[in-house]
Amino acid sequence: MIGKIDKNENRLVRHKRVRKNLSGTSKRPRLCVFRSLSQIYAQIVDDTKGVTLVSASTLDPEIKKEIAGKSKTEQAKIVGQYVGKRALAKKIKEVVFDRGGYIYIGRVQALADGAREAGLKF
Repeated sequence: MIGKIDKNENRLVRHKRVRKNLSGTSKRPRLCVFRSLSQIYAQIVDDTKGVTLVSASTLDPEIKKEIAGKSKTEQAKIVGQYVGKRALAKKIKEVVFDRGGYIYIGRVQALADGAREAGLKF
């Protein structure tokens, strides 16, 4: 009997494969994305120190006010803009984009576009 395909399990396999060769440094930290069914999270991580430098999500109180009544893709773009602004405030200009095994389309792409609009380079 053939079992149902677990999409999240396949995503984790893709994520592990990419993460073997991708890591954030102090000069160029990693912008990682996590996407749940209703929320989206982004954080900038320095893997050499194991520290989160900047983060933003749809659950942040100041972002939550702005995203009320908008689509998930528009919400993701706003989260990307906030993470970009917060990164520039901490003098982070270049990052490595880690899409977390997700396909680069929809909310993940919108978050990346928002971060680029805010001034991050990747």
